[in-house]
Amino acid sequence: MSTRTWPGRSRRQQWGDWVLHAPQTLRALVRADEIWLTVLAAVVGIGAGIIVVTMNGTIQLLHETLFQIPSGGRLSSASEIALPRLLLVPSLGGLLLGLFGLALARWRPHRAIDPIEANALYGGRMSVIDSIIVCAQTLLSCGVGASVGLEAGYTQMGSAIASWLGRSFRLRRTDLRLMVGCGAAGAIGAAFNAPLAGAFYGIELVIGTYTIGNLAPVVVASLSAVFVERGLHGGIDGFSLLLPDSFPVVQFVPILALGIICALVAIAVMRGVTVAEGWFRRSPLPVWSRPMVGGLIVGLCGMVTPMVLSSGHGALRDGLGMDYPLLLILTGLVLKSIASAVSIGSGFRGGLFFASLFLGSLVGKVFAGVLALLAVGPVLPPVVYGLIGMSAMAVAVIGGPLTMCFLALESTQSFPLTVAVLAAVIVSSLTARRTFGYSFATWRFHLRGEAIRSAVDIGWVNSLSVGRMMRRDQRTIPTTTTLDTFRRDFPLGSTHRVIVVDESGRYAGIVQTSEAFSPDITAERVGELLHVPDTVLTPAMTVKTAIALFEESESDALAVVDNSDHRHVIGLLTEQHALRRYTEELDRRRRELSGE
Repeated sequence: MSTRTWPGRSRRQQWGDWVLHAPQTLRALVRADEIWLTVLAAVVGIGAGIIVVTMNGTIQLLHETLFQIPSGGRLSSASEIALPRLLLVPSLGGLLLGLFGLALARWRPHRAIDPIEANALYGGRMSVIDSIIVCAQTLLSCGVGASVGLEAGYTQMGSAIASWLGRSFRLRRTDLRLMVGCGAAGAIGAAFNAPLAGAFYGIELVIGTYTIGNLAPVVVASLSAVFVERGLHGGIDGFSLLLPDSFPVVQFVPILALGIICALVAIAVMRGVTVAEGWFRRSPLPVWSRPMVGGLIVGLCGMVTPMVLSSGHGALRDGLGMDYPLLLILTGLVLKSIASAVSIGSGFRGGLFFASLFLGSLVGKVFAGVLALLAVGPVLPPVVYGLIGMSAMAVAVIGGPLTMCFLALESTQSFPLTVAVLAAVIVSSLTARRTFGYSFATWRFHLRGEAIRSAVDIGWVNSLSVGRMMRRDQRTIPTTTTLDTFRRDFPLGSTHRVIVVDESGRYAGIVQTSEAFSPDITAERVGELLHVPDTVLTPAMTVKTAIALFEESESDALAVVDNSDHRHVIGLLTEQHALRRYTEELDRRRRELSGE
């Protein structure tokens, strides 16, 4: 069978873009009816559930094999780990990850796109191969004890499969973005046995907006993934804790204070990751050796307490309802923060989702211990502050206030606690937004120079380029053209403006036809009537950049040149046309968001 070849594209690029399309009848059903789109979302959820179960089983096997913990035990709650394994496994695992990254830089040098970035900039298009690589790196990082979570791997693979399936059905841009959100929703729902939390994770963090139309597919995907996880693995149990039946109004004062403290700690952790990255970048260490050093530091922290290892599932579940000495909890908080920052900063792959939950629970318990020492009056049990701190810190790191509220509700089955969590989450979210302005994901985008604050689709702005909007049928004249010749060739009313070029064909400026016919003009050649000689557009500029240049130059039309060096004229763009196209696209996105 022959392979079709497109000009200018390598065979590897062609195969990378190739998608096995679904039968035309199924494609037509899914594209035309939201019920069938919801059925497709259920298939996405099933795939996400299988991915979560597979990754969890792989991590458990790695932990039991590499650290010799009992079968079914959790690494972060292990009572004893041999000292050589504590030091060797993370460091050697980091070395393996570094060498893998070195080989990967030659084989696939481009960066993988995560679900938020895919939905914000690329219309939901993700690479399955890149996502498999990210998943493998996350499994290796977490498997050797690095202080990172698997949630980034869950959502990466779930969303990538959803993107591939959506492209196989040739979904519209809006529906493809919805499928990516469904994949992430299913992954988080299955990971925490929390379908509502998973659904709102997909809506708040990956889709970026809530509409009636996207609710059903996202909820169905999350439910399908949870059912698969329960069927294959039995489901993850919630917290069996003794919680108060009500919260007096006076207790909301320390609850709100805890929300503010959690936000500040979360900001410190996120900045700590940046500091760690900067330290490793400035160090003389080769790039491939940095994870090895980071793994050694994590192992040294693990010598003090194993709770810093891996994501911390076991330590959170076993320790949430227990009363530990304040010094021990504070030590765990500091070491876990250091281990998480060093792990990500040195090059281990993973996220801060579960680490932020664990750190938040420790902050809550430290807060409860300080209140007890101050003897400020009746206080809530430490476990309550731990649960509230868990959600308050996670919302500052991850975002998604409703996601964290539903996670608390589904994990504890306590509505009074959820109300308290809602109050702390709102305060924490506001504090983080006003003092920092980013979640961990958008902070990483900011450091890379990308202006992404959420998953809301802004990719259309980049696709609406000057090259797509400009008019190419533009006649140019040389600067030496006399006014008599100009008036003969361009009668009044034939055109509003004419582009002028110099002797070498480079852009020189624009002449207004009405000005050339003015009786007050004393100039003899058009070169003396030039406007905006220094301001030009290039085809790659976005419509927003073009509109800004129109404002800056106070011109209603600008020439488009091939590049800023050669300045050969290839077209013209008017401010009126650019504004109209921009307004049309804005209105189209508004109608999509409102479900019209």
